[in-house]
Order: sequence, then structure tokens, then C-alpha cells
Amino acid sequence: MVALVADYMIRYKKLKIGTQRREGLNPYRIGLSILLNRLLWDLAPMSWFHRRHLSALKNKYTNQKAVICCNGPSLVDTDFSLLDDVYTFGLNKINLLFQEHQFRPSSIISVNPLVLEQNAHFFSTTDIPLFLDQAARKFGVKTTRNTTFLHSCDYPHFARDVSVSLFQGYTVTYVALQLAYHMGFRKVALIGCDHNYEETGFPNSAALSSGSSANHSSENYFKEGEPWQYPDLESSEFYYYIARRYFEDDGRSIVNASVSGNLEVFPYLSLE
Repeated sequence: MVALVADYMIRYKKLKIGTQRREGLNPYRIGLSILLNRLLWDLAPMSWFHRRHLSALKNKYTNQKAVICCNGPSLVDTDFSLLDDVYTFGLNKINLLFQEHQFRPSSIISVNPLVLEQNAHFFSTTDIPLFLDQAARKFGVKTTRNTTFLHSCDYPHFARDVSVSLFQGYTVTYVALQLAYHMGFRKVALIGCDHNYEETGFPNSAALSSGSSANHSSENYFKEGEPWQYPDLESSEFYYYIARRYFEDDGRSIVNASVSGNLEVFPYLSLE
């Protein structure tokens, strides 16, 4: 396991070469930016309420199972009846499935600014418990009783306690894994995590959607002309390995129960 993480660390470093806009690295600027970002959140009175709520969720579901519902195309082939008695995390625009399926996740997580803005109306009106990045407030998402705000920090890490901050790890799935660990889940399964995109482009760069895509569980996941970001699959894999190591070091496990896809970081286990 250590060798796998080391291999991905080398690939991660190579991937990042040439992607920085600045010629030099100023640790004071980076540190000040992280500190200022956190300070501004702490100065908001609501931040303490959300921090207390997250603290109350720490290990609330110890030794239980959870399923993280990603938004890959294979999600629509899932037998949702198998999830009736399991805690489920929905991600981002999983609500697009609601017109065709009766399944409703136990909670929904979203941290990407583009998704937060595009799905603001749903996030502001649903009764489903939400875990949203605190930046959602900038995009018109209303603060409701069922909303818990998360604070994201740019320092790469796996937060076993997310009540203060967490790292996004280039994918909302990594955020979900940190939250699942924080809440105490012993076994976590991923579904709809296809880890495969038809469109290719510079990782994390923005582009405009063509309006029809086979990358997600809904063809209209990003409407025509809506901005979206090209995935960073290699960086995502690197942080998946980090999450796997933390889970396994604590006697926990993550499995891939997706019907299909290219994700090989986690062992496969059918939901059935």
C-alpha cells in the first residue's frame, strides 16, 4: 500500500509541473491566503453553529455502513432498492435523477462553485440534509435548517475530523470520504464512480458544455453553454489512495460497488 501511494506521489508531482501561473513559490503568500480564508469564515457568526453541528456528527454512525452515490453513467443501472436500509451520500446534482427514480439519499454533498451556482435553487428548497461548501452563500444558496456548511482548506490532507476544515482533493467524492470517516462509518461503498470521461482537456480548466454528455448519470447534467471543469483523474486517484490508507489503517474499508467503470483504486464488491 505504501508503495502504491509513493508511486502516485511521483506521478502527482510530474502532473503539476508547468501548471502554476507564478514562476516562484512564496510560502508566506500561500500561508497568508489560507489563514485569511479561515479567519473570514470564523468571523461569520454562523460558522460556529455549523462547526458545532459537525462536531455533534463525529462518530455518530460508528461501525455502520454507508454508500456514496457518485454521478457516473453507471449510477442509473444501480438497483436502488438495495439501499433502503443504508445511509447514503448523494453528490452534486443527484437530484436530476429524482424525476425517474423514487430513491432519495440520506444527505447530499456539494463543494464545486460551478455546481453550487447551477444547482442553487434545488439546494435552497430541498428538505434533504445538505453538506455544502460555505462558498455556496455567494451563489444564492439560502441558509436553511437542513444545510450544514463545510470549510475547505487548500492544504492537502485527509481530514478525519471535518468540523474545522477539509481538503477537496480534486473531487467531491474525496470530500464525501472524509465526511464518512468523520461520522464513523466502518464500511463505505462507492456507486456510480465510473472514473471515465469522454471529453479531454487540461485538468481543472473550465469549458462550456455542449449540452449532451455521456459522462454523467443525466445527459443534461451540464446544460448547453453551462461552464464545467475538466476532471483531474490522476490527482483524484492519488487522493483516493490516501483515503484508502487512512480507512485501512483504522480497520475500516472502502469498496467500489459501481456497476461499471475504470476505477481500480478500491477493491470491487457488489452491492448484492
